[in-house]
Amino acid sequence: MKIIITGGTKGIGRAIADVFAAKNFDIAVCSRTQSDLDEMEKALNKINPAINVLTQVCNMQNKKEVLAFADLIKEKWGDFDVLINNAGVFLPGAIAEEEAGNLEMMIETNLYSAYHFTRALLPTLVKKGKGHIFNMCSIASQIAYPNGGSYSISKFALLGFSKVLREELKEKGIKVTAILPGATWSNSWAGVDLPKERLMEANDIALSVWNAYSLSPSAVVEEIVLRPQLGDL
Repeated sequence: MKIIITGGTKGIGRAIADVFAAKNFDIAVCSRTQSDLDEMEKALNKINPAINVLTQVCNMQNKKEVLAFADLIKEKWGDFDVLINNAGVFLPGAIAEEEAGNLEMMIETNLYSAYHFTRALLPTLVKKGKGHIFNMCSIASQIAYPNGGSYSISKFALLGFSKVLREELKEKGIKVTAILPGATWSNSWAGVDLPKERLMEANDIALSVWNAYSLSPSAVVEEIVLRPQLGDL
């Protein structure tokens, strides 16, 4: 079994990789930083020495690099079972006040990366007649919140992409799940003076992904909405 995780060396993506590695999945992962990929490969091989880890330096904002990563997977693996479109970026700011170019950058990273990568790999899943695509959306895909700006716009769009994929692929045996987490401990929250229990753990999201994947072929979780027990921040 094989899983692909974009932007997967930290936070939620890393937690998902750890869970699936323990379940004997080979893992393909990309990141902008080679040292992060090297560290992750070593850690995953400690979790499960029997799995294969395929890594690639890739800026998911760059379409050519996105397609090159897809080509690498097709060349080395041929097929796969799970795709996690996890790569994303968050820059806070109100629409009227954020820096020029924020919308373009977050649309390219949070939406276009998933669009181009999924399109490049879909023929493999369609030919196989099964598979599962998870798109890392956000609570910001459902509700606008202060200082959300272009980030929320990009995540609303990613949820729309997920809904369209679900309709197009449901008769082809391919499942599509949108993940909508609220505040989760990651680099985005580094240094914040909050008690540990105020935010969710990345492993909470990872276990939810595994549980959704584990259902029978006749069932699909279309959306996973998770929030901290005490609600949104």
